[in-house]
Amino acid sequence: MNLILLISRLVLAAVFGVAGVAKLFDFVGSRKSLADFGVPGFLAAPLAVLLPLAELTCAVAFLPDSSVWWAARGVIVLLALFIVGIGISLARGRTPNCHCFGQLSSSPVSWKTVARNAVLLVPAVLLAAEGRENPGGLPGFAGWTAFESAMVVMAVALAAIAGVTVWLLVHALRQNGRILMRVEALEKKAGIDPTKEAIPGLPPDTPAPAFEVKRLNGETVTLDMLRKKNDRLLLIFAAPGCSACEELLPEVGQWQREHSDKVLTVLISQGDVETNRAKAAKHNLEEVLIENGHDVSEAYRVDATPGAVLVMDGIIGRPLAIGPEAIRVLMTRALLPSPVKKGEPVPAMTLPDLNGDRVNLASLRGRRTMLLFWNPSCPYCQGMLEDVKQWEKEPPAGAPGLLVISSGEPEANRAEGFRAPVLLDAIFGAGLVFGAGGTPSALVIGEDGKVESDVAVGAPDVLALVERHS
Repeated sequence: MNLILLISRLVLAAVFGVAGVAKLFDFVGSRKSLADFGVPGFLAAPLAVLLPLAELTCAVAFLPDSSVWWAARGVIVLLALFIVGIGISLARGRTPNCHCFGQLSSSPVSWKTVARNAVLLVPAVLLAAEGRENPGGLPGFAGWTAFESAMVVMAVALAAIAGVTVWLLVHALRQNGRILMRVEALEKKAGIDPTKEAIPGLPPDTPAPAFEVKRLNGETVTLDMLRKKNDRLLLIFAAPGCSACEELLPEVGQWQREHSDKVLTVLISQGDVETNRAKAAKHNLEEVLIENGHDVSEAYRVDATPGAVLVMDGIIGRPLAIGPEAIRVLMTRALLPSPVKKGEPVPAMTLPDLNGDRVNLASLRGRRTMLLFWNPSCPYCQGMLEDVKQWEKEPPAGAPGLLVISSGEPEANRAEGFRAPVLLDAIFGAGLVFGAGGTPSALVIGEDGKVESDVAVGAPDVLALVERHS
């Protein structure tokens, strides 16, 4: 009989210990399960904590001989409640999920669940009947002090918690593995390259999200209202206390005053009206809008300030620019003339030479000129450098004059040794305007100031272009 009682104690301690720990780790599921069984909402949350604690208390109480009888009675009460609750739900035709063991076992209840609890009632009743006189003593517990017994109980409880934690971790890792496999399959189906670095902000060619904000005077402004002024908008997002934003604000005011005909620069700021009104007065800002919280910046996926988005014809024109320098580059590109093709006049566009003097490309009239797009760090450029210098030294009769438009620092370009003038174009803006896809590339401007040739790309084609137009 002692062996039967001992086995009963151990089985019930294990079952209710695992169930209690698992429920604590699955609080959300336990609360939902109680609500599905008809427990009022205001009771579901506290019961989702009290129930596993009661199960753990019973499990621990099965270990010392002195508390076996009380543990058995507690288990009988819990099992009776489970059986009645499940039975009522089944009688009503409802089969909610039973998170009896938390995430370890979550399935709809059935009469099998009732039968399982009824089976557990048998050893609990046996221990309740025999527990006071014969609790089925655990070997080695006899004669232990209360402190020693408590230490063993804590060790067992911690071991149970550790075991359940390890199981849940393994279960979570397996689940994450399955999710990752599904994500990879979806990415492959959608043609997404997961190794490719994500571009911040909304992708170019995405429709610009509509918005409704307030000016400093309280007037409501929408995206459509701004587009009626100019269909090229530079939306700059700023925040109070942002030192980089403060650095950029004087230039923002200058852009608003000098370039509103080409690009309408709009500052969309966070913070209160008074703070922004003071900044607007300090930096002579003309168009300052106050967003409600982070609604507009979140819609445009701007998660850092200062950030800027170029909107052209109602769509995102270029990737998001973050930081003063990137925004300056974005503005410079936004101010570029429209792309030109063969037969069209060279647009007005000024670039600095190696001494800092500004040269307007629209002034290239009266003599045929070859524009050579260059980069000192380009190996293909270096491969044809001597050919270009030889051509400069002994140009064929009727050859066009040479004008180099180059990236890189002034010193690097001086070291190239060109006889021809060299204009600096750090952002390759002129290349974009004339349709040059990279370096080296070239085209010829006629005496009338119009584009005379198509763009030649690559050293062989550039040298061939020289021969054709000589």
